[in-house]
Amino acid sequence: MVLGFSIALIIFSLLLLLLVLMHKGKGGGLSDMFGGGMQSSVGGSSVAERNLDRITVMIGLLWFACIVVLGILMKSSS
Repeated sequence: MVLGFSIALIIFSLLLLLLVLMHKGKGGGLSDMFGGGMQSSVGGSSVAERNLDRITVMIGLLWFACIVVLGILMKSSS
């Protein structure tokens, strides 16, 4: 059981990392250094950006739930 949640935690961590890196840069920072400073003329966020936000939040919640479940399992096994 602990092994399964540990593997799920690793997978969710990698997915969360990739999803956060896929987001569009919002201002001057490291994103500008790599060409993220180009602003499009379209105002507001697109449907794809909103869906990416939703998926990122869902994966973040699953990641957090895995951490909580692993903590409970580790505490009960000792």
